[in-house]
Amino acid sequence: MNAPVPASEFLLATLPNPTLADLSHIPGPPPAKIRALRTIKFLKDPLGTIQLMADTYGLVFKRQDFGGWGVTMLGPDANELVMFNKDKIFSSAGGWNPVLDQVFPKGLMLMDFEEHRMHRKTLSVAFKPAPMKHYLGELNAGIARRLARWEGQGEFKFYPAIKDLTLDLAATSFLGIPWGPEARRINQAFVDMVLASVGIARKPWPFTQMRRGVEGRAFLCDYFGKLIPQRRGQQGDDIFTQVCNARDENEQLLSDQAIIDHMNFLMMAAHDTTTSSITSLTWFLARHPEWQEQIRAEIDGVRARHGDTLPYEALGELELLEMAFKEALRLIPPVPAMPRRAVKAFDFLGYHIPAGAQVGINPMFTHRMPEHWPDPEKFDPMRFTTQLSRDRHKYAWVPFGGGAHMCLGLHFAYMQVKSFFFQLLSTRRITVPSGYECQFSMFPIPKPRDGLPIRLLPR
Repeated sequence: MNAPVPASEFLLATLPNPTLADLSHIPGPPPAKIRALRTIKFLKDPLGTIQLMADTYGLVFKRQDFGGWGVTMLGPDANELVMFNKDKIFSSAGGWNPVLDQVFPKGLMLMDFEEHRMHRKTLSVAFKPAPMKHYLGELNAGIARRLARWEGQGEFKFYPAIKDLTLDLAATSFLGIPWGPEARRINQAFVDMVLASVGIARKPWPFTQMRRGVEGRAFLCDYFGKLIPQRRGQQGDDIFTQVCNARDENEQLLSDQAIIDHMNFLMMAAHDTTTSSITSLTWFLARHPEWQEQIRAEIDGVRARHGDTLPYEALGELELLEMAFKEALRLIPPVPAMPRRAVKAFDFLGYHIPAGAQVGINPMFTHRMPEHWPDPEKFDPMRFTTQLSRDRHKYAWVPFGGGAHMCLGLHFAYMQVKSFFFQLLSTRRITVPSGYECQFSMFPIPKPRDGLPIRLLPR
């Protein structure tokens, strides 16, 4: 057996913190007079800022943000080096901790190496085919109920409506129970925690977003903590019950705190990133009704073969829908940038990056590089045909990450998206106001600035 790799906290505690002088050989902007203003400027126009930096300094440059100085590396080769992480150079915990440690500590994304492998393997029991089939049944039923409530509603804001739906779906699939009167408080807790991750104030001072995020985490810890004793030793198809009874390689149950931390993180990922992804695809389909029609024809074929309820075995038949979803994720990835920390020095594109450096990669930029994506601003699901995908760099499209930290719930996300649009497009058309253009705020998780006004009409 391999010797265990030290826990991420031990590794990070021994690392140096490279200064501006240590990164002086790497091109980049001069120090900002007011560092927070540089962060605010980036958050207002992240893609434009990254593009300007790349045009000015190249695919490797030093940057300055609320965490201090770091290095950004752009392109598929950078993604592969960091995500595949063959030589165990990069710590995910070290990258995400400055952003998430106060609101989502010890989630799977904030673990490294052997610790991460063991927890991921333990949690994977909840995403095997048998429970996934159960989740699909819950998704189909919950989506059908909500779509019926949207009938005849006229124009409405899609983003808050779908966010409310994905929270309800997470309750049944993840917890096995419907939310009670605490649903609004739970939703607000997740909103506050996610917003805290990019709050300018990094301490939970009164009246700051970080304070609201920390308080939201405390509420959810208490909520999940009270449910754990009820699930220990019980049978259940929901994710929470399975995690409460999952055993690691030593046949040990997870601690209560580990369960709470994993559920907080998994719920956030299933709730917020899926909301973002469904919203972006809804916008692109509204903007491109010809693609609505092609996908609807595909759905009609699946319904003719399998009936009006989407079965688990038919998910793979929705090929056009999957291609459209992938193209939406290319243009609006739910995690636009991914931070890491170098646990040892390395070289990339002729630059020496010292140990301890904060290293960032940027799917949002890579997904629009014209050498990999001709006419990159065009919505074209045909980019994801088997032939074109085969000839493309494996790490040119990375909305779900890659390597050991590939999103554990990506198949759940595909399933939820297919269930939703299977039912939505079977009987309805998505329309937006004439001349409307949707603008997305990209961080911390993309969402339309105005909520995306839509109208559902009979097909």
